[in-house]
Amino acid sequence: MKSTETIKVVPARYPLRTVGAIVALFVLAAVIQSVAFNPRWEWSVFARWFFDPVILEGLGQTLLLTLVGTVLSVMLGGLLALARLSSSWLLSSLAWGYIWLFRSLPLIVVLIILYNFSYLYDSLAIGIPFTGIEWARYETINVLGQFATAVVGLTLVQSAYTAEIIRGGFLGVDHGQYEAAAALGLPAWRRTVRIILPQALRTILPSGFNEIISLAKGTAMVYVLAMPELFYTIQMIYNRTQEVIPLLMVGAAWYLVITSVLSAIQYLVERWLARSERRSAINPSVYRVAATTHTNHATEPAHAHLS
Repeated sequence: MKSTETIKVVPARYPLRTVGAIVALFVLAAVIQSVAFNPRWEWSVFARWFFDPVILEGLGQTLLLTLVGTVLSVMLGGLLALARLSSSWLLSSLAWGYIWLFRSLPLIVVLIILYNFSYLYDSLAIGIPFTGIEWARYETINVLGQFATAVVGLTLVQSAYTAEIIRGGFLGVDHGQYEAAAALGLPAWRRTVRIILPQALRTILPSGFNEIISLAKGTAMVYVLAMPELFYTIQMIYNRTQEVIPLLMVGAAWYLVITSVLSAIQYLVERWLARSERRSAINPSVYRVAATTHTNHATEPAHAHLS
């Protein structure tokens, strides 16, 4: 006679984990209660200034600086990365020197030097050096205004970091991929764009978006140029109204919005790039089913013949 035994499944308990979660929730609730109900945060002032046209105009300048700085730094950083990867020792050395210089200098120092460039050079000329041939000459003070100085300073510093990120992405691609691409007989630019670059982008994108977020926050440094971007605008307002904390919270909230949007864009771009991996993860099962079906069809006549 067989006896049936019932096995009782007891879920594992983690009391310390539960206690830790409760303490964390308690601390979070205390922080929220303190921030929400402390009248010194002056949330009514925050609400009054958050969508003020002056603040929104400063926000627009910040977004424009971020967009232009990102585009130019990616273009210049890409060229520098290609120069670093070049077999020419001269190009590689010059690119290394540029990256070393602008990664060593603080952004605020670069901005102040550029803003005082007219003190060093009265005019800027386009021509052939050492020959006296010139096609155009401009007064430096008219060329490097506040916005141009901010864009040039942000681009010079940011492109040095971007170049190393792009170079790291290309070096992360397996060398066999280069050999396989070369074996196809495609031109070099097509091998790079169609085969190597999509693989390198998976490594470049996370660090690249980190740098874009840093650039968006770094635009606050151009306050030294008295340019009315978001942070400088807020500074000007709270110097006049003495409502320092609520106005700083306005700036912090807008920077949170900017970084959240950039993080969402990063997520979408990474999902779009990963679609080929998802296809390759799905296709093998399809191939297996097809192969099985083909095998079954192939074996049926044999069984029929044997019977």
